[in-house]
Amino acid sequence: MSVNENDAARGPLSGLRIVEIDAIGPVPLLGVLLADFSADIVRIVRPNSAWSDEELGAAILHRSRRNVKIDLKTKEGQVEALDLIAKADGLIEGSRPGVMERLNLGPDECLARNPMLVYGRMTGWGQTGPRALQAGHDINYLALSGALGMIGLRERPVPPLNLITDYGGGSMFLAFGMMAALFEARASGKGQVVDAAMVDGTVFLLSLYHFYAQSGQWSGQREDNLLDGGAPYYRCYLCADGGFIAVGALEPQFYSLFMTGIGLDPSAFSQQDRANWPAMQEAIAAKILTRTRDEWAALFQHSDACVTPVLSLEEARQDPHHVARGTYFQADDYWQASPAPRLDRTPAHPRSRSTTTVSDVLAEWG
Repeated sequence: MSVNENDAARGPLSGLRIVEIDAIGPVPLLGVLLADFSADIVRIVRPNSAWSDEELGAAILHRSRRNVKIDLKTKEGQVEALDLIAKADGLIEGSRPGVMERLNLGPDECLARNPMLVYGRMTGWGQTGPRALQAGHDINYLALSGALGMIGLRERPVPPLNLITDYGGGSMFLAFGMMAALFEARASGKGQVVDAAMVDGTVFLLSLYHFYAQSGQWSGQREDNLLDGGAPYYRCYLCADGGFIAVGALEPQFYSLFMTGIGLDPSAFSQQDRANWPAMQEAIAAKILTRTRDEWAALFQHSDACVTPVLSLEEARQDPHHVARGTYFQADDYWQASPAPRLDRTPAHPRSRSTTTVSDVLAEWG
């Protein structure tokens, strides 16, 4: 994907200026999301910051924006940062509560210089509460939200990478919070602080399951429910070659196509009768073991049975559907995810990262 600066200037967020304080986890992913859609983001990188290392995904997670090096522990650096913030529409940071205040860059100082600033704060536990100052990672926030206890094997929970809490409950909720506050600031002329706690976002993502649990539709046991691998028609199955297929035949018509496709009579089991689930799973598993993953994938390729192969990352990049949609692109020696979602008139435009100076940014921002 080849993109020039003129393309980026026509993006939906062009003209939006954001200062990003270098961080790990959900903050850089949020930066990619906004910058790909043409927000002008300047990352403040602290000298010798381990968070800028290549092994943390800088070539991908820091794309589409410029870096400036500022030592925020010095008075001179804090003045430079405030000069940038004074010209920005928003700021995003991911430090523990109190860290930015100790650097004289907390909301009070920044909003005093720029009353319309939207100050986005990303933490695991939030700015308040008994755990606010406690260390934690995605797995901890996921555990305390109740989500981790619902995911995994019957014998133990299994953390689903850091996709749910860091990125789902974190990056995406702060993105929405920033957009909502920036939209409101245009009408009111006033900025505000956005307190995005990953645990809060994750609890919100569980909304459907709060209902299920309180209405008797969800047991306390993993692999015992409709969407956690308990239902034999919504789980993964081992194939003859050691690969897996994913089955999501929830609706009766899809269930019928699936069962017929693997050579079983759909009427042999009552789909919604949980008492049938163990026998149904055993029968399905035995059938799936008779063919390889790719053989099953080919059989169901054009079917509505909701059966797909479980792919590796490399295999996913080569899948015809992703190739046709341009879901991936290659830049800076890495395959990367194309921006999402897709806008038909003012699409996103990923760009390479670059380095600049505070004086150059201030001259440009006026």
